[in-house]
Amino acid sequence: MVEEISRATRAMAEELGVVGLMNVQFAVKGEDLYVLEVNPRASRTVPFVSKATGVPLAKIATKVMMGMSLAELGFTGEKNVRHWAVKEAVFPFDRFENVDTLLGPEMKSTGEVMGIDDTLGLAMAKSQQAAGQDLPLSGNVFISVRHDDKEAVAPVAEKLVRLGFHILATRGTARRLEELGIECTQVNKISQGRPHILDKIQDGDVQWIINTSSGKRTTEDSYTIRRAALDFHIPYTTTVSGASSMAQAIMALTKLEIGVKTVQEFSKDID
Repeated sequence: MVEEISRATRAMAEELGVVGLMNVQFAVKGEDLYVLEVNPRASRTVPFVSKATGVPLAKIATKVMMGMSLAELGFTGEKNVRHWAVKEAVFPFDRFENVDTLLGPEMKSTGEVMGIDDTLGLAMAKSQQAAGQDLPLSGNVFISVRHDDKEAVAPVAEKLVRLGFHILATRGTARRLEELGIECTQVNKISQGRPHILDKIQDGDVQWIINTSSGKRTTEDSYTIRRAALDFHIPYTTTVSGASSMAQAIMALTKLEIGVKTVQEFSKDID
């Protein structure tokens, strides 16, 4: 898919005759690639990509717009980047009372951070720490996902169990995880009576929440959990793909030691 995105971007730039920087927003669903919009301008992704690759994109684009060619600038091919760079959004939710942390089309982030490392897991871990979110290395993980995500979340739960975590899950999710041979403890939804998941959160018995929802009723029901996660500073993940990345970061933290290198040192390894 990355190669397809690169090919499509190059084709659009050539067809539109763009000289300089171009911003493209893609959406990927399954094996299908969609173009949301194309803008003949720079975006806030440019500083991130420049730091990740060691290429001064703004400087090069400016010289190209002034008439110089890429060949004259010695920029004729793609860079071979050996490290990983992860961009994470920073949200101001803890500054606003009763705000819902559920994301949608509207932008709610107020900044971005980057985690960079030789391994994807540690790069992901660094990005979370930079965004102010501490990843748990032990304890209980609460999982409650919609029907379509029950199969997909199983590998994440299995990985967490191997890392020593204990899984708490609502009835439907717990039933499916147990059918797949993953040990977990069933916990009530808030609407099912006490003791329920909110009690667990308030008692400090939950270290991470994985919760996907669909439909207005389910989304509204999970608002209380989302707010509790924010109030008690508990990591909260709303997609299975995000949960998988977080689990990979946690695994890296348990096996590897975070090192410190400057962006310039990472750039030296790019050719």
